[in-house]
Amino acid sequence: MATHEMAFTDHFDRFCDGLRSGGLLLVSLDAGGRPNVMTIGWAQLGVVWGRPICTVLVRPSRYTYGCMEATGDFTVCVPGEELSDDVVFCGTRSGRDYDKLAECGFTPTKSMHVKSPGIAQCEAIYECRIVQRNDVVPENLLPEIDQSAYASGDYHRVYFGEVLASYRME
Repeated sequence: MATHEMAFTDHFDRFCDGLRSGGLLLVSLDAGGRPNVMTIGWAQLGVVWGRPICTVLVRPSRYTYGCMEATGDFTVCVPGEELSDDVVFCGTRSGRDYDKLAECGFTPTKSMHVKSPGIAQCEAIYECRIVQRNDVVPENLLPEIDQSAYASGDYHRVYFGEVLASYRME
């Protein structure tokens, strides 16, 4: 499988469509260097501080949270529709209990600029280095968002990842 570099905005429509229709796949490494995959449904892609930035949200209760903190980087992979069952699996199982790459038959790809791998079966991959992190502040949220998204009190950490490379897989 070959990679073809692209501008980080070239696959923007598919990036957004993936968020609306099942999710994207975030890959990070745990402290021991084992890759973990998590389905994400909330993310942003744009420009902050004059840099291409992919912003993702991860709850502290998730296994991925510790991976992100340990590694300091991540990849966001845009799956095609044929991977929809795998996207559901990665969003409903914990990396504490499953090797989700193996369970889904995903082939990890060596990244060019970060430690976390991509997934060869995905349409596009964004390699991101964490440049900032913030925690969601409950008292700054609209009450209806707080009530609908955080009933359990498990508030996200927001990771700002500078996009160091973006490419499509063919």
